[in-house]
Amino acid sequence: MKAALVLVLFAVSAFAQDQTAITTAEAACGPKNVKFDARQDTTQHPVSQPDPNKALVYMVQDIGEAQCTGCALTKVGLDGAWVGANQGSSYFFFTAEPGEHHLCVNWQSWIGFKSRAFAMANFTAEPGGVYYFRSRVIFTRQDYIFDLDPLNSDQGKFLVASSAFSVSHPKK
Repeated sequence: MKAALVLVLFAVSAFAQDQTAITTAEAACGPKNVKFDARQDTTQHPVSQPDPNKALVYMVQDIGEAQCTGCALTKVGLDGAWVGANQGSSYFFFTAEPGEHHLCVNWQSWIGFKSRAFAMANFTAEPGGVYYFRSRVIFTRQDYIFDLDPLNSDQGKFLVASSAFSVSHPKK
């Protein structure tokens, strides 16, 4: 009987630790109830120079060869606040204060299980630094893979140059 009680306590403790880890990781995102409108703007292709006191972060979404209108809208969070969204293969950029930061990418979908797809990364921003990250939704026959990776500056510049600019705002 004591062994069973100890096993139950360990199981409950392990579950609590997992939930704590998940909650901590999701803290990089923004509030779950925030939804975005996003569209690709092919009439502009802005790039920016970093402020000498801040870092510049480019978020590129790469959906590969998938040709679909309205697919793969992903929200991007930084340190617990949503900063924008990408629609399809696109990019946008934002500034970040120097220091450690936590990024989150969340697939915004009306299909419930897809909206649970998250990817996360962290980085330490240096003043005047430029950082590139790529989120990917890779579709397979039965499923998809959701990913977020830092990129070197050459790959980042290439993906920005070959992607549409994403214009987004939270839905009201």
